[in-house]
Amino acid sequence: MPRGRIIAITSVATVLVAGAAAGGAYYVLHTRGSAQETAGHFTTAWSRGDLAAMRADLATPAPGFEAAYAEPAKNLGAEKTTVTLGPVTPGGDGRAKAAYTATLTLKNIGEWTYTGSLDLVVKDRHWKVAWTPQAVHPAMNGSTHLALKTTWPQRAPIEDADGRRIDQGDVGGSVQQLVGYLDKATAKDIARLGSSYDKGDPVGRGGLQETFQKKLAGVPTTEITVTDGSNKSVKTLKTIEGSPGTAVRTTLDPRAQQAAVEAVRSLDKPASLVAIRHSSGEILAVVNNRGGFNRALDGAYPPGSTFKTVTAAGLLAEGLTPEQKVTCPAKANIGGLPIRNSDHEAFGSLSFLDSYAHSCNTTFAPLAAQHLSGGKLYDISTKMGFNQPLNIGVPAAKGSMPKPTSEADLAAESFGQGRITASPLVMASVAAAVADGTWRPPTLVPSLKQKADPQPLPDSVARNLRTMMGAVVTKGTAKGAGLPKGTAGKTGTAEFGTGPKLDSHAWFIGYRGEVAFAVVVEAGGMGGEVAAPVAATFLRGLN
Repeated sequence: MPRGRIIAITSVATVLVAGAAAGGAYYVLHTRGSAQETAGHFTTAWSRGDLAAMRADLATPAPGFEAAYAEPAKNLGAEKTTVTLGPVTPGGDGRAKAAYTATLTLKNIGEWTYTGSLDLVVKDRHWKVAWTPQAVHPAMNGSTHLALKTTWPQRAPIEDADGRRIDQGDVGGSVQQLVGYLDKATAKDIARLGSSYDKGDPVGRGGLQETFQKKLAGVPTTEITVTDGSNKSVKTLKTIEGSPGTAVRTTLDPRAQQAAVEAVRSLDKPASLVAIRHSSGEILAVVNNRGGFNRALDGAYPPGSTFKTVTAAGLLAEGLTPEQKVTCPAKANIGGLPIRNSDHEAFGSLSFLDSYAHSCNTTFAPLAAQHLSGGKLYDISTKMGFNQPLNIGVPAAKGSMPKPTSEADLAAESFGQGRITASPLVMASVAAAVADGTWRPPTLVPSLKQKADPQPLPDSVARNLRTMMGAVVTKGTAKGAGLPKGTAGKTGTAEFGTGPKLDSHAWFIGYRGEVAFAVVVEAGGMGGEVAAPVAATFLRGLN
């Protein structure tokens, strides 16, 4: 071939190569961003659940996009999704594939980690996600769905202090009130507890069964499956092993519980009794002789003269002594509030101890006005359990002692009237504070963290209060109640309602040995005549 011919052909080839290089450079220079950047932006938005940002990265509109990304939360109970971008591999012709690892935190189940990939394509000179349902999970194709299949372990028991089951329906009604019962899960329960539950699964309703649902139920063995359009499982993606439930041990003492039941059983009016181990705050017995409302824990009664125990603590802290002479007239008037004693009694001059033993309103109201104004009564009541949060595992009303707003308000509250309210649980904890020298938050389930801290009383205050409470039984308003030797306590007759003649709740609080207690009989009348004998029956039943 002539030399000129060869040169001509070579020149043409050079021109063609140069042209191709120029076209590639144009393509590269005019495609904005990179596949890596788009995949990173998409997976980051996926981790934070930002569907709008994810949608902005799509090459074309994608029907079913939102529904597909809703499946992990809706069908699996996913509470959190974390997506980590892996290698991005070029595919040529403006395409690429990005690997990812997704970790889903499934409510009440655990974590599930799987791998997948995203297809990317250049669209309008930008890298975009060529989305299909497989982008959510490789097994999803538009007609398949993610689902859970759960197998629950045997539910753990609720036990008394001795380790015996109290959740099988063969215990008394008062214990059943505390325990609650099992019911069939509803859609509302599933939304609260997680997708590991199906409609009809057993769930706790009320009481300890509801409070400790997750602990008692345990964690089911869970299969993450793929289902077809007829909701038939076609593939198991992962099996997550569950774990058994854990027993809930309470502080209930079967002997004390039975003694309390027998003490209130025959009363013809609603009555409640709570017993506490004063050294620890552990609740030993909770009894109501009527079903329904749990008066023992959630009642809000005026405590009447049992509250004089709190007022006496405040007065002793201010320097009064049990031997100090005071007066108990038939009537008194504090801040415009007329005050009298039960049955219009009057005892003249007597010791502070005897005024407490005989429950003299006309002693306590003037002394409180003189020594406990300025929030002092409020402060001592808080140290003895009022206004303190209660956390026992079931509903329990805290004792309420509002700050007095006037001298008359202070006078009424000094003997447990006015705006003060308390449950038998709260008043049993007051008696326990005297017996032990420290108020402790009452405890029904030891594993449950308390919201209140123990409150020690001054040693001299607790010691003098014990002497004064002993005098109530030996020579005061509870003398004829038949209480066993060694019992100390305080009676209360708490008026309630409106009108010229008021009904009264009968109260008695006290302690003997390691057991502190409180009894209330609704509209029962005099505490010493009605409630104290109930306590006597209870204490004799412990022996």
